[in-house]
Amino acid sequence: MADKKMLIFIPTYNERDNVTPLWQGLAALGLDADVLFIDDGSPDGTGEVLDALAAQNPRLTILHRAGKLGIGTAHQAGIAYAYDHDYELLVTMDADFTHSPENIPLIIQRLGDSDVAVGSRYLQNNSLAGWSIWRKFLTGLAHVLTTLLLNLKYDSTGAFRIYRLDRIPRELFSLMESKGYSFFFESLHVLNFNKFKIEEMPISLPPRVSGSSKMSYRDMFRSLEMLFMSFLKRIFMRSSLRLHPEPAVKECEAHK
Repeated sequence: MADKKMLIFIPTYNERDNVTPLWQGLAALGLDADVLFIDDGSPDGTGEVLDALAAQNPRLTILHRAGKLGIGTAHQAGIAYAYDHDYELLVTMDADFTHSPENIPLIIQRLGDSDVAVGSRYLQNNSLAGWSIWRKFLTGLAHVLTTLLLNLKYDSTGAFRIYRLDRIPRELFSLMESKGYSFFFESLHVLNFNKFKIEEMPISLPPRVSGSSKMSYRDMFRSLEMLFMSFLKRIFMRSSLRLHPEPAVKECEAHK
């Protein structure tokens, strides 16, 4: 993958204490990659910290949005930026150090001949050490539901991924409707439905280094709603998931 133009994308909201050490960790990897942060108007000053870092680092770009518009829309904006600037590989990750920068070279290697590689919490024991029982329960429940309802055997709710944008048509992402956390399983569902090859890599997720989780109970209910909507599409509206829908009936057959 050394000859591929690569972007690392991280959305932020109130991650002031994390972004500087995260950037330092990314820079220390020595990868031939650009880095994009999209900040959703963080009231804690995350955007200002990022701007100061970008002023000293030409491979670091910061985009600012007016407010908290949803993690799904942030990822769609990051993906659109990558396509607009002709990147061939896109790595996505969280800003809270639950995704270690040191895992990026590993997931690049793991991608191999696949179209997408995802970090999985379910391929090794004790991958959620330090998490509360409640968070472990919610994570496990989400995995069971996406497996049963969407036929996804992968870790479908995590953000640590690498996409082969030179193989995935841009219009595929227009099939996705999620604005929030459900973007992660919806996007993987659409990719899997269209038979893009998906690989997994085992990862451990430590508790976040600083700050607090941004997921609210409202986000959980919206994700549950989107999960069932995706299930209904898979059963009754399959053409809405296809990148190139099949013609309903040929004209010559319609008049028989």
